[in-house]
Amino acid sequence: MGEPLFERLCLIGAGLIGGSIARVARERGDIARVVVAHSRRPETLARIRELGFADAVEADPARAVREADCVILCVPVGAYAGVMESIAPHLMAGAVLTDVGSTKGSVIRDLAPLLPAGVHLVPAHPMAGTEHSGPDAGFATLFQGRYCILTPEPGTDAAAVERVAELWRRCGSMVETMDAATHDKVVAIVSHLPHLIAFTICGTADDLAEETREAVLKFAASGFRDFTRIAASDVDMWRDVFLNNREAVLEMLARFSEDAHAFGRAIRWGEAGFIEDRIRRGRGIRRGLIERKQA
Repeated sequence: MGEPLFERLCLIGAGLIGGSIARVARERGDIARVVVAHSRRPETLARIRELGFADAVEADPARAVREADCVILCVPVGAYAGVMESIAPHLMAGAVLTDVGSTKGSVIRDLAPLLPAGVHLVPAHPMAGTEHSGPDAGFATLFQGRYCILTPEPGTDAAAVERVAELWRRCGSMVETMDAATHDKVVAIVSHLPHLIAFTICGTADDLAEETREAVLKFAASGFRDFTRIAASDVDMWRDVFLNNREAVLEMLARFSEDAHAFGRAIRWGEAGFIEDRIRRGRGIRRGLIERKQA
């Protein structure tokens, strides 16, 4: 086992993602010497202590980040500005500040203006998750074989970026770097729009007459069950994702709506060739994911 990347790793939030990072760090031993977990909920703090995946548990975010050379924000992106106001004066010079949020433009918008001199901001987005949340949801293999995207601003300290990249490699991720605007457009189509569609389909099913709704639940096929799994995701997190990546989400929703209308016209007018083409393109996307071991 090599030397730990960090002396003191602080996780602001210890749900699915934060709890999984902590579990990897405890299991490997070469990510941080000490793992500190913070939560604002007393019941979550108590459960973290019971689970034992952190060396220290702090209710006060200012105390949690003190002397930490790496701080990872693992809370909904809408909470970042408030959290940053609480912790910024207490961040150690030379520390790395990173995150796990699903939007990146908003992260830079909310964190950069409050960043103390000598603290390095390296936004990150691990492309991994489940529909579960809370400290019990995490597991050490969550990030294995999954991408983590870094979106450092130009001029960010190269050593800090590399330390964050190495953290994610040690968690099992494949690391890519891109600018925040590109990231937000990419995740709008591969993650945010599918969730929007899942929430909408489940809402439509819930609005049906009671007898029809009961039949939907009784006879739900695997496709609908997949949508319900996605729709079971954390409410606070996904509310903040949609509101903080609204431009990219609305752009992709508009494109999807146009394509859905075209598909509907093809069904209405019996355009078999158009329908077959769309099905074949979908099958091709699926094969591509399998070849990349992302399915």
